[in-house]
Amino acid sequence: MKQYDYLIVGSGLFGATFAYRAKKAGKKCLVIDKRQHLGGNVYCESIEGINVHKYGAHIFHTSNLQVWEFVNSIVPFNRYTNSPVANFQGRLFNLPFNMNTFYQMWGVITPDEAQAKIDEQRQEALHAMQSAGVNEPRNLEEQALLLIGRDIYETLIKGYTEKQWGRKCTDLPAFIIKRLPVRFVFDNNYFNDKYQGIPIGGYNRLIDGLLEGIETKVNTDFFADRNHWESIADRIVFTGKIDEFYDYRFGHLNYRTVRFEQQTLDTPNYQGNAVVNYTESSVPYTRIIEHKHFEQFGTEVYDNPKTVISREYSTEWQDGMEPYYPVNDTANNALAEKYRQLAAAESNVIFGGRLAEYRYYDMAPIIEKVLNIQI
Repeated sequence: MKQYDYLIVGSGLFGATFAYRAKKAGKKCLVIDKRQHLGGNVYCESIEGINVHKYGAHIFHTSNLQVWEFVNSIVPFNRYTNSPVANFQGRLFNLPFNMNTFYQMWGVITPDEAQAKIDEQRQEALHAMQSAGVNEPRNLEEQALLLIGRDIYETLIKGYTEKQWGRKCTDLPAFIIKRLPVRFVFDNNYFNDKYQGIPIGGYNRLIDGLLEGIETKVNTDFFADRNHWESIADRIVFTGKIDEFYDYRFGHLNYRTVRFEQQTLDTPNYQGNAVVNYTESSVPYTRIIEHKHFEQFGTEVYDNPKTVISREYSTEWQDGMEPYYPVNDTANNALAEKYRQLAAAESNVIFGGRLAEYRYYDMAPIIEKVLNIQI
């Protein structure tokens, strides 16, 4: 008889939620993580009394009441509403694209005026493609021009996207943006979901609550002693890189990663918003996060005389870096499917999360997925 029912490799949201459910089901679990802390990419570091999202902004949002009630049963969430701002050459625009954006872009004040402006520019893009003998968008640029027109594309999409992916928009596949959210109302709420917020006290409280009473080990690399770890549990829950699990049998998958340049500033309010995107290509970072705005609202911001900001630089992943998200182009998706077929044949391994499934996930769908697993 083995020592554990489940060995869970990785303590991010998938691993921590699975461990919580397994414990509730009377299973004995061990959670290991190669980092020096638990929580994966949702880990927060306390600096000057501010919960700093160490691996980038994490905003929880869902329309699934079961998921919302589940996370709030672990820790109550606040009322944070994601309303990012875009900075292009010193001009500010509200996101997602809505009537505020269209007023800032063109001075239009009615939905009909905004729709007419967008339709005019979409027709220009369609005519240009037809003149070139092209029937379907060949790349992301052509797709975006058909969806939203040249002004918004060149101001708010092109530079940001090229920094995010490290490739020109003309070299990115069209399917990356099959649609763009466009709202003909004055609504700056980025998400359409019914519920959103941040755990009161930070994401560490959520992870600590999920892993309460469960054995955990940090600074522990599964691959450094794989035979040992595979021998101590009946089943494995794996949340790392699927290609690494199979020793890169078919080759390496590509990932994007993010580098953070963090500063503590002697001002209570640096940019007035949690998220400001920098959409021009000449600015090397994609956005600046001011962390206190996730948990302090209105005049509360001024209760703390300091603030912490993070500039985010999107780069190509290399060995030794943290892989953040998959590169979902045709070649990588085909390679990932080969690995997924191997994973599907495993009887004693559960693969879950962005890296193990090579799919982009928000937080709520990860939790929803775990809640539906038969344990």
